[in-house]
Amino acid sequence: MKVCVFGAGAIGGYIAARLSSAGDAEVSCVARGPHLAAMKANGLTLRSGGETLVTHPRLTDDARELGPQDFVVIAVKAHSLPAAAPSIQSLLGAHTALVPAINGVPWWYFYKSGGPWENTRLQSVDPGGKLWDLLPPSRVIGCIVYPATDVVTPGVIEHTYSNRFDLGEPDGSKSERAQRFSQLMIGAGLRAPVRARIRENLWVKLWGNLSFNMICALTRSPLDAVIANPETRAVARTMMLEAQGIAEKLGVTLPLDVDARIAGAAE
Repeated sequence: MKVCVFGAGAIGGYIAARLSSAGDAEVSCVARGPHLAAMKANGLTLRSGGETLVTHPRLTDDARELGPQDFVVIAVKAHSLPAAAPSIQSLLGAHTALVPAINGVPWWYFYKSGGPWENTRLQSVDPGGKLWDLLPPSRVIGCIVYPATDVVTPGVIEHTYSNRFDLGEPDGSKSERAQRFSQLMIGAGLRAPVRARIRENLWVKLWGNLSFNMICALTRSPLDAVIANPETRAVARTMMLEAQGIAEKLGVTLPLDVDARIAGAAE
């Protein structure tokens, strides 16, 4: 089985190191710059739970060298994806699945979503439908990222929190390919449940992205301080309630309420 991690930074590098160490797949990484040079010289290093793991996946800055893959984990930032899409396309074979490990509302959001907006292309996320055409939603296994990781120095990833990646088909099916990738991740020591309603999990993650992230940046404060302060906590709650209203208009019922989400973030 061939797995390419396109964008082997903090999250991509974490996934690549775990998969490479497990040895159940032929793992490759597309990276660039000093990070790529360091990995080529010294291997991909992962620090996690007091342990240091050095792995040696195949490394390149040119995806065309790798050929078709079984799975492509896309771990670039959302704003970098349009420029990266043609390179990612070179990794696609007849049955290649795409696993976008990217925060935010994805280009595939309305693919097989049901309801009045089914298959609507989001111009705000994917102007002109470039991603929809180059990276067809029919290939996508949705992925929600929870771990906290960082590139502490080129070639070295530090993992500090969570090992969970929620997976799910856009149509809610428990497909063979989703189960196969889930088992691959589980075999690498990661949590990777296949969810029947991946958009619910997406919105729970978005709750934090669109409220806490913003407030932490504006106040230059850590999350625990934002939650502990009554004023910033109230602002976050208001933002989350507005987001909940949008989700519900789109037919998504969130599996917990705002206060439970805030309490979970405080833990």
